[in-house]
Amino acid sequence: MTEAKQGRWWDRIPRHDILALILLVLTSLAAYAIMAIPIAIRADSVALQAGQVAPQDYQAPRNAEYISEVRTEQQRRAAENGVAEVYTPPDRTIARRQVELLRAALQFIQSVRDDPNTLPADKRTSLTTLADINLSDQAIDNILSMTDARWTAAQNESTLLLDRIFRNSIRERINLESTRQGIPGLVSFSLNEEQTALVVELVTPFVVANSFVSEEQTLAAREHARQAVQPITQTYVAGELVVQRGALLTEANIEALRTLELIKPGNPAVEYLSSGALVAVFMVFIGMYFHRRRPYYYNDGRSLLLIAALFLLFLLMARLLIPYRTLVPYFFPLPGFGLLVATLFGPGGALLLSLGLSVLAGYNLPNSLDLSIYFMFASLVSILSLGKAQRFGTFIWAGIVATLTGTAILVAYRLPQSEIDILGFFQLIGAALLMGLLSASLALILQYLLAEALGLTTPLRLVEISRPDTPLLQFLLRSAPGTYQHSLQVSNLAEQAAEKLGMDTLLIRVGVLYHDAGKAMNPPFFIENQMPDNLNPHDDLDPYIAAQTIIRHVTDGVALARKHRLPKRIQDFMLEHHGTLITRYQYMQAVKAAGNDSSQVDENKFRYPGPIPRSRETALLMLADGVEARARSNRPKTEEELRQIVQQTIDFCQKEGQLAETRFTLKDLTIITDSFVSTLTGLYHPRIAYPSSAEVRALQDTSKEKKEQ
Repeated sequence: MTEAKQGRWWDRIPRHDILALILLVLTSLAAYAIMAIPIAIRADSVALQAGQVAPQDYQAPRNAEYISEVRTEQQRRAAENGVAEVYTPPDRTIARRQVELLRAALQFIQSVRDDPNTLPADKRTSLTTLADINLSDQAIDNILSMTDARWTAAQNESTLLLDRIFRNSIRERINLESTRQGIPGLVSFSLNEEQTALVVELVTPFVVANSFVSEEQTLAAREHARQAVQPITQTYVAGELVVQRGALLTEANIEALRTLELIKPGNPAVEYLSSGALVAVFMVFIGMYFHRRRPYYYNDGRSLLLIAALFLLFLLMARLLIPYRTLVPYFFPLPGFGLLVATLFGPGGALLLSLGLSVLAGYNLPNSLDLSIYFMFASLVSILSLGKAQRFGTFIWAGIVATLTGTAILVAYRLPQSEIDILGFFQLIGAALLMGLLSASLALILQYLLAEALGLTTPLRLVEISRPDTPLLQFLLRSAPGTYQHSLQVSNLAEQAAEKLGMDTLLIRVGVLYHDAGKAMNPPFFIENQMPDNLNPHDDLDPYIAAQTIIRHVTDGVALARKHRLPKRIQDFMLEHHGTLITRYQYMQAVKAAGNDSSQVDENKFRYPGPIPRSRETALLMLADGVEARARSNRPKTEEELRQIVQQTIDFCQKEGQLAETRFTLKDLTIITDSFVSTLTGLYHPRIAYPSSAEVRALQDTSKEKKEQ
């Protein structure tokens, strides 16, 4: 029963907290998906093998030196293959056997020639039956027709030539054929062509190999060559390009990538888990910061959505472009995110978001430590150097600071390396210079585009619309000069207090200038635009109509702001500077008309639409506006009267609950009180009553008469 009365616990959570939580969860899921991209597209995830094309550049994450088993084995194979086959010495037994066979063949031929009882045809037939020699018809004709002297010379030359040939090494598969082909050149020049051709045909069949491959000696020689090759040491310097995108991968490349842990075999589930844990920790941290600090844009879902979109966009581009590249990581304009968020929403959230973005962008990548530190310090220092970002030059200065900071980090982390590549180091310095310029340019361009497209508040935009010659201020000055002067005085009050509280004085000054712009639509209905002793139009109006006319200056102001494309923050000053207070004068007139019976008067018809101030800036405007109106009405003569007016105004706003969402402390309110009193004292200090011109003239006449006497 009690629970039913109180309602469910989630019903008590403010709506904007629920929306912020939903956005945080969705952003976390998207960030985790982006973090998983390098793991999903990494080479080992697609079973990268030798012979494939490298899908991306691979850069050494650190100095590395290792013994390359692949390159060593390749060198040993080359040394082994470079060793020729080992042959045995010439076998003299083979030479003797072949010479004896030749002699036996020659003796058979001699017997055929010398046989007187055999017909020439039968002799030809006998010579064709030789087992070791396949004589041609021409050779047989020469043998049978040759004289004994020439035949004898041919026989002797054949035997001597074969013996001479076998004195050299004849290796199978090496020089057997070349030896046979060279026989004609070895025949004695004392023989004629007919004899030479016969000698060649007789000797050639008997030339055979006398030296053969020794498998045992060959294996021993090759093994010795393998062992002589020393292990090959492969060295890489941090940042050196290991494999270029598009190159054909070799076994040595795969070995290098695995050794440098640029590709990791196995299940990447651990990496997915670790990435998820990091994203979860960061998002919880950011969520707690925004929930507890509650910056002014925390209640604006559009602003939170824009911050989340920018964060995810920069993270996505970083995770797509940075991994496994040499120079791209160092000129990627990651600090541009922090500069942009600082310009749009202030430095507080920008510092924390840049810190997390720097860690996430480089996580689980080669050289992740120095890369994250490079991004982190370049972002943080450039954000702090941006200051109020009210001038174009501050963006240039922030870019220079980002470059100098990035260069310092490179000097700190790269220069001490023992094997530093000087040319590569200066390339990194150039990349740092480009990073700073790109970051500043990106922040400057995007802040302008986003401010124009979404009506966001930026310092440059505030400076632009604070100029007196802007159309809406000119319209206010011409139509309602009293309101314009009132706005200037309230602006002075609020700005002085804001400076002492450390608030955004530019935003407050511009917001106050425009807060009553709606009064320009009906100037005579507001007392500051009425001439003294003139009739007050409210005296002749029904209190309800008069109240609605006054209240309408809020909505009229917002309509004018939208027409002139003023930022939403400036519109907040218009909507919130009266909060949900009531128009007391018209309300009291209505109560009097109802016979002093307040129950007969609908109080809501006299109440401003609100909302109550949701930021310290709009709350400070409410206080300054109320104090200036009271002081102008009461014309206090002493500082105590001024302080009493200020204190009454603050107490009234607190009592009406108008400061509930601003988180002003007692110390803040004390500072505001002292600042208002100090500023108003300069406006309402006692002045000397100067004599009239007639009194001065009479005094001069009296003095003249005395002199004449």
